[in-house]
Amino acid sequence: MTRLLLLIQVSLLALVACSPTKTTSPSSVSASPKANPEPAEVGAAPLPPQPSPGALANAFVQWDKKLIDLGTVKRGEKRSMFFEFTNTSGEGVQIDIVDACECTRVDYPRGVIQPGQKGRLNVTFDSTEKEKAETIRITVVFKNTHANGLPRIEVVEYQFDIEP
Repeated sequence: MTRLLLLIQVSLLALVACSPTKTTSPSSVSASPKANPEPAEVGAAPLPPQPSPGALANAFVQWDKKLIDLGTVKRGEKRSMFFEFTNTSGEGVQIDIVDACECTRVDYPRGVIQPGQKGRLNVTFDSTEKEKAETIRITVVFKNTHANGLPRIEVVEYQFDIEP
């Protein structure tokens, strides 16, 4: 039953994985999160809480980057990228489910990643069906759980502008 609820939650996240963004000029887009992010649009899914700097030392996994800016992509073009993480927990971690927009294919490690080892999400984006700029969320659900039994979930994103 718990697994069914988890799958339903992840499916709901898929509905917002392809969320249109406001068009911005290239100079206003950066690969790092804004210090003062704009308020969320009505109907947009809430972003996961950002850890405090002290919490990073106790992070479950540490990502090399959580946002990739692809810049301008021609409609129909495919782009490849990767997100790498290090297991900073004291236990082996394993990915259970990875969810993203149908425009995104994600290959991820199926085995256990031991403490200190790295894992990598290889991502391919197909812009064929895209007509405007978007930020795509990739939700990573681990088999590992919090103390309360809920699964550990991480989110990484990439963004792009589209050229017809």
